[in-house]
Amino acid sequence: MNGEHSAPHGLSRGVTTALGVLAGIVVGLALAWFLPALPFGDRAPDAHSAPGASAAAPADDSLWSCGMHPQVLENEPGSCPICGMDLTPVDAGPGHDHTGHDHGPEAALWTCPMHPEVLTEEPGDCPICGMDLVEVETDGTAEPGSSADGEPRGSSVIIDPRVVQNMNVKTAPVTMRELGRPIRTLGSLDFDQERMVTVTTKYSGWVEEVHVNNLGERIRRGQPLFEIYSPELVQTKQELLSALEYANEMQDAPADIRRRAESLVESARTRLSYWDLSTEQIERLIETREVGRSLTVTAPASGLVMKRMPGLEGMAIRPGMEIFHLADLSSLWLTVEVFEDQIAWVREGTQASIELSYFPGEMFRGVVRYLEPELSEATRTLRVKIEVPNTGGRLRKGMYATVLLEPPPAAATVAVPSQAVLRTGRREVVVIAEGDGAFTPREVVTGRTAEGYTEILDGAVVGETVVTSAQFLLDSESRLRDAVQMMIAERRARRTEG
Repeated sequence: MNGEHSAPHGLSRGVTTALGVLAGIVVGLALAWFLPALPFGDRAPDAHSAPGASAAAPADDSLWSCGMHPQVLENEPGSCPICGMDLTPVDAGPGHDHTGHDHGPEAALWTCPMHPEVLTEEPGDCPICGMDLVEVETDGTAEPGSSADGEPRGSSVIIDPRVVQNMNVKTAPVTMRELGRPIRTLGSLDFDQERMVTVTTKYSGWVEEVHVNNLGERIRRGQPLFEIYSPELVQTKQELLSALEYANEMQDAPADIRRRAESLVESARTRLSYWDLSTEQIERLIETREVGRSLTVTAPASGLVMKRMPGLEGMAIRPGMEIFHLADLSSLWLTVEVFEDQIAWVREGTQASIELSYFPGEMFRGVVRYLEPELSEATRTLRVKIEVPNTGGRLRKGMYATVLLEPPPAAATVAVPSQAVLRTGRREVVVIAEGDGAFTPREVVTGRTAEGYTEILDGAVVGETVVTSAQFLLDSESRLRDAVQMMIAERRARRTEG
């Protein structure tokens, strides 16, 4: 009995199990068909779909950026076209998820204090260094890259005070300052070109006796240099004496004859003066009535003999020959060089303090007398001549000196610390601290730089506050924010049009 009922009972249980499995398969196929059509995803196309049809891809606002080159923004993951690093996700904009559905107001962004190019919608870890992300919010008061008055200022960013402290952000006020720029340089002493004298003659002759024979010999004005015999000079002196005798004989003659005789005397005197005879020599000739064979040539100025024609005694000379070269050492010229950016501070009349190792502890004073018109193409410097009084004659040509040029301060102007100015090559930017963690990059026009401050010609006003440290991070944050928001705006516009 038991054996007869055991087989059918086992068969029924097997059938029941098979039917359960079959029912599970049918339910699974139904779910696989209907569930993709629900909001969890799109149904995959089947074999009966129209040719060329494809599944509707979910809208994706994700952007991908390079940790080393935040200006690289791509729509898909991949490698940086500049350095080859893997791109990291940068959530495009607050208020949207990967499905493209609007979630209402703009949400906060999260960034890394060490890598401000990382921007995400949710808190988490930095994909580059692993640090905890901190919240960064935009103010939303202006369009990217502009301000209320239309100036190119960049977008404002609002940073949590903790991040500001971690970034070591320092600020300084925009003030009015009198900028002055002392310039330290080196130079060497040379003869004063305005006090160099060449001794020559305006007539031909022969040198009969030389009174000064040594180079470097110090002479004074009017001191005899050499004796010269010149037939032309002797003849002119004789004409003067003859004109004097004729004028004396015509004392009782009519007035017109006396005037003619006196004009002959004046003509002879003028001729001798044109030949560099001094008034004393002409008066002595008139007084003694002695023509003499030779004439004594005297020094026209005091100074040192820097050049003397060799073998001078007995030499025949012609007009224009350089017989002696004299240098007046009552003052010397100090030649220094200044760089291009220093030229604007130097002008004629600028005072200078001078130190020489030859006279330790002693300070000399000078004044700029001349700026050369040509800039050296090799060194990009300009040569400046400084006049230095040579009291006591202690200074010598060729001495080296340390020079401190002291230009007078310029008129008070708007200025900021020089480290506050970011120079990109095409523009100059300062970061304005608006308060309450808000920072705005602003393009400025700069002028001269002196004593650690830079003149601001346009773009900032007195009373504002500029960032003097970490402004590179703030400017990068602002520009990255602009780029991300612009790309998000373009995607939203394309979706709206579609």
